Amino acid sequence: METEVYYDVETQRSASEVGGWGNVDKMLVSVAVSWSVKDGFRHWAESEMAAFITYLTQFNRIISYNGDGFDSKVLSHYGDVSLVSRNSFDLHRKLKEILGHRIKLDAVAQSTLGSGKTANGLAALRWWKEGNVEMIVQYCEQDVKVLVDLVRFARTNGFVRYTDISGFEKVVQVKW
Repeated sequence: METEVYYDVETQRSASEVGGWGNVDKMLVSVAVSWSVKDGFRHWAESEMAAFITYLTQFNRIISYNGDGFDSKVLSHYGDVSLVSRNSFDLHRKLKEILGHRIKLDAVAQSTLGSGKTANGLAALRWWKEGNVEMIVQYCEQDVKVLVDLVRFARTNGFVRYTDISGFEKVVQVKW
């Protein structure tokens, strides 16, 4: 039986604080959250990143939203992420391949599920600087819940929705 895990990572620093998007590995993790059928939600602190990477590699499918372009690059600061990359199922990448352009998680979640993200990465950075780690955990957990719900919806219905730049709702056929 295939096993899968969903995850999201928030950072301590912005791209501008580390010299640009080419230095994502220097952003450092503030909080990571994972969800699997077996373990439910798990919260991970920066000091646990080596264990988190090992945990992720136990799964056949590692589901993220822009994990290939961002999260795994952040995690690479803490260890070898080649198995994470090999088993990656990045919803952002899958949608970009179909649509030919990038699309935000919230645009898909709002149109498909009627709910979505509760904040954004800039808010999470502010909370980190304020020492409000619990707010980051709640935000990151909600993002993972959205991923789980999107995949569940797509598997049941064979599609997801999004609102395009002109404000029109579009349907995308997917096999997740």
